[in-house]
Amino acid sequence: MSEESGATEVAVLGGGPGGYAAAFRAADLGKRVALIDEGENPGGVCLYRGCIPSKALLHVAKVIAESHEAAAWGVEFSPPKIDLNRMRAWKEGIVTKLTAGVGQLSKARGVRFVRGRGKFLDAGTLRVERSAGGEEDIPFERAIIAAGSRPFIPPGLSLESARLMDSTSALALKDAPESLLVVGGGYIGLELGSVYAALGARVTVVEMTAGLLPGADRDLVNILAKRLEKTLHAVLLNTKVAGMKEVKGGIQARLEGEGAVPAEAVFEKVLVAVGRAPNSGGLGLENTKVEIDEKGFIKTDAQRRTAEDNIFAIGDVAGEPMLAHKATHEGRVAAEAIAGAKAAFEPAAIPAVVFTDPEIAWCGLTETAAKAEKIPVQVARFPWAASGRAQTLGQSDGVTKLVIDPETERVLGVGICGSGAGELIAEGVLAVEMAAVAADVGLSIHPHPTLSETLMESADVFFGTSTHIYRPKRG
Repeated sequence: MSEESGATEVAVLGGGPGGYAAAFRAADLGKRVALIDEGENPGGVCLYRGCIPSKALLHVAKVIAESHEAAAWGVEFSPPKIDLNRMRAWKEGIVTKLTAGVGQLSKARGVRFVRGRGKFLDAGTLRVERSAGGEEDIPFERAIIAAGSRPFIPPGLSLESARLMDSTSALALKDAPESLLVVGGGYIGLELGSVYAALGARVTVVEMTAGLLPGADRDLVNILAKRLEKTLHAVLLNTKVAGMKEVKGGIQARLEGEGAVPAEAVFEKVLVAVGRAPNSGGLGLENTKVEIDEKGFIKTDAQRRTAEDNIFAIGDVAGEPMLAHKATHEGRVAAEAIAGAKAAFEPAAIPAVVFTDPEIAWCGLTETAAKAEKIPVQVARFPWAASGRAQTLGQSDGVTKLVIDPETERVLGVGICGSGAGELIAEGVLAVEMAAVAADVGLSIHPHPTLSETLMESADVFFGTSTHIYRPKRG
């Protein structure tokens, strides 16, 4: 769309998976759309500095791990030769291909892409500082804020040093340090820590709580934790980094807590992965009626509308969970609401996936949440040791479970730990969203031999009819 072809009906601020999905949906619905982002093409953090490059590197890590594991199957390889330059180029090639593809889709839909940083002058005008220089004011009828989030580094851990990394700089893969301290045992820290461990680094993870992946069910996390004991140098729980300073050859970290032995240690590099913060500042929101909560998230309703009637907000900037697929669906809801459709963002299940080896995935109600909220549930677990397919993959330590309402037998949640859990969880999402009961899952014929059978057999466990687990139903 040229600047002369008409006023902007929908201005989308931010070109990530939420932003470009919103822009594309609005354009498909006949709206004149402007998409504002600093990237060369739409894509945002996910495509440029997050989901896609990290998964490319995690695939490399898995291949390296499997080359070692294959010895148990009678196949031995020479130690892998790692060419970081080629690996980096391969990762960046994937990013370039995908972002260019999104750029072509933007042009095909007639979305005007404005490269730069936008700021609200009022509730009807955005001022864009163009990346190429100069400014442009874009009047709009409706706006969708999709500004995303950024890595958060606590003030006490900030340090002016090239040896200190956040998730963005860690994905640049400048080198493979001999030793790496990962501050934070959440999914970002464990995923990137796994990559660097596969590349030969001695990785130490420090987590201030009593377990990795806080909030996730312990029976799923415990399987991963046992694997990490073999691949990481150390995992220090109930421990925090009290301070850091750069010394010759690395960064000296001062540790406090149960795992603080020794109390000080030097690491060649440090990755701080304690979470992300919403990019709600610097957008000129003070020039509008848009409201922000105490955590910095923009307040929205079910249609993702803010306190300013014509401005919507989606994705990381609009609240947790900070996940790309959540942002995409919010973006489509906002665009449809703007077009007058009866749309609302009211999911029963937003899947979460940790792309470690093994993967962990869950959706809907977790056991942890059920216990905290005192919701009565019955949990049916199927251990992968009883799965023929899992045995052939060397993944017999996995598990699939259903969280079920004991009265209605409705599937309230699903949890999986094992190879391909991120792919398998989609069936769980569908079951929760469709209000399926356990019998629906158990009576749906699954192909054999596959890992997907573990969902069916988990339902059979609930009824005490599992073919491969003898566990008669009580009562």
